[in-house]
Amino acid sequence: MQIVKEITRRSFLKKTTSAAVGAVSFPYIVSSSALGANGNVAASNRITVGCIGVGPQGTGVMNNFLAQKDARVVAVCDVKSNVRRAGQERVNKHYQNKDCVAYHDFRRLLGRDDIDVVLVATPDHWHVLVALAAVRAGKDVYLEKPMGLSLAQDQALRAAVHRHGRIFQFGTQQRSNRNFRFACELALNGRLGKLHTINVWSPGSSQGGSPELVPVPKWLDYNMWLGPAPYTPYTQDRCSNKLWWFISDYALGFIAGWGVHPLDIALWGGGDKVACPVEIEGKGVWPKKGVCDTAMNWNVVCKYDSGVTMNFTGDPFPEKWKNRYGRTSSHGTAFEGTDGWVHVDRSGINAYPKNLLNTEFGSNDINLYKSSNHVRNLLDCVKNRNDTICPIDVAVQADIICHISDIAIRLEQKLKWDPKPERFVNNEAANRRLSRPLRSPWTL
Repeated sequence: MQIVKEITRRSFLKKTTSAAVGAVSFPYIVSSSALGANGNVAASNRITVGCIGVGPQGTGVMNNFLAQKDARVVAVCDVKSNVRRAGQERVNKHYQNKDCVAYHDFRRLLGRDDIDVVLVATPDHWHVLVALAAVRAGKDVYLEKPMGLSLAQDQALRAAVHRHGRIFQFGTQQRSNRNFRFACELALNGRLGKLHTINVWSPGSSQGGSPELVPVPKWLDYNMWLGPAPYTPYTQDRCSNKLWWFISDYALGFIAGWGVHPLDIALWGGGDKVACPVEIEGKGVWPKKGVCDTAMNWNVVCKYDSGVTMNFTGDPFPEKWKNRYGRTSSHGTAFEGTDGWVHVDRSGINAYPKNLLNTEFGSNDINLYKSSNHVRNLLDCVKNRNDTICPIDVAVQADIICHISDIAIRLEQKLKWDPKPERFVNNEAANRRLSRPLRSPWTL
């Protein structure tokens, strides 16, 4: 294990200032890059970043931080030694040094007072606990989606972010894309006529995974990986992305892991019309073999008191969407009104009538928050202390739709959700599913 003396930026400045006072007669040289010359950002103005969870998704977001000149990734953390080492090497190669410190325990990384921002890209069941610890340690947070495994977890994190005054960015990066913003503005400004339907779809979950017990790989700290999840003996590839996403001890499946993306856009463009009580019901298709146990497909219908209906499905290529919107992909959000519709996904945007795509909005129209890069937006907000494009309150609302959809298909009952108390109306069986126990010693 590499032992590195941890010298914080703040303590470094204190020490160098004291040394300068005591040795004013000695000349010294400071590199131009440290002073911010040649396009560099002075060290005193850089935002230092620690990355917790550096698997495929975490590395992708970390690469975005590495691309920002005013950010400096100084530490990585992962309970998989091979993943941890690869993350550290990636950072050191980028900066052409060996300064990045690799941690096995996220609490050691959070104990550094020189880290300003923490990226949390762990498996889902760790998201809230790590983010909570980061917020309580005074860090601003970029949290990968989805948020928690229960609404109680979401609520705890929301309260902590407000209590500690931290800047929070949720990893629903579609908000930092012009097409998604434009589609929402068309809906919000009445260019579609009276909004009546929102269609949302995403990839479904997978089934499978061998139930045969096998030895834990040497590179994995399995007990730490499990953390707050119930203890279950290790099975082949249990902690790989192709399985844990679809095991309910660690995630809700793609009803949240992917579904939160198009749902978030639905809420953004639906505005007040989807910020009211809603009647929700649905059914799911469940795995029949293997260790995966989250819904492979689902059909959820949300009828809002405003008169808007939202349909949410996990069928990745529903022919009806292609027939209706002219094209489709494995995900999408479509707003339908009395005068037209707009459909948007990561491959593009289309509308009927077509001239809707030529719409220009004026100063008297609703003009939504503009961001072209999710990480860049967070860094700017860390500096000015303004809300990000997807702050904690917005993030929780998107996550709630995932939770109540999952509960609805598990109970197969028509449920009524009241957003003010954040409870189901007259259904304690459903309300009990809004929290879940954590394995000792982990708590909220």
